[in-house]
Amino acid sequence: MLGEFKPVEFDRYGRRRRRGLPRWLVLLLLGLAVGVAGVIYVQEQLLPPRLSYDASTRLRQAYEQADAERQRLAAELAEAHGRLDALQAERKTLADQLAASRQSVEQLRADVAALVAALPPDPRGGAVAVRAGRFRAGSGTLAYEVLLTRDAAGGRALAGQMQLVVAGRNDRGVETSVTLPPVAVSIGTHHSVSGEAALPAGFAPQQVTVRITDAPGGSLLGSRVLYVR
Repeated sequence: MLGEFKPVEFDRYGRRRRRGLPRWLVLLLLGLAVGVAGVIYVQEQLLPPRLSYDASTRLRQAYEQADAERQRLAAELAEAHGRLDALQAERKTLADQLAASRQSVEQLRADVAALVAALPPDPRGGAVAVRAGRFRAGSGTLAYEVLLTRDAAGGRALAGQMQLVVAGRNDRGVETSVTLPPVAVSIGTHHSVSGEAALPAGFAPQQVTVRITDAPGGSLLGSRVLYVR
């Protein structure tokens, strides 16, 4: 036998049952809401306040000015490095020239020493030798060059005075002499003294006595008579 049939009521105005949102969608929306709230909280409470348009403009201008200043300083630094390199190159050139000059001076000293050694000795000897002298008479003047030497290898220079006594004839033809002002000298192994002195008007020099003393009117260290040419 067939089972018992149960009648079902038919509602022609029947309505569909409403279903709620899926659970996964609710959780997703809730997570998004929490994330947005967290970002807003961090921005508002923890991060520095956002700049206004004016503040952003001023900050950008300050950055541009700072960058321009940085570029200017970098250019000045490069220029300073260039000048430093040029100065170092110039310094090296000057150092090389100085070394060459010193070598030339040493060679010149050696040549002068060789020439001095080749000169005739002072016949009168003395602590200071008058090795050579040249005198030229001009219009009322006497130009002189005198070479003095002494044995002072490794010793200190000797300070003294050179006195020139000029013998000749005055404007009346009478023989007389003129003593010129003393000249300070400092003699190492050799010393050259040159200069020019005034003579009385009409005086014709003929010979010169070179006197070397340790002080004005002091002890005689050397003497020699030379002719005026």
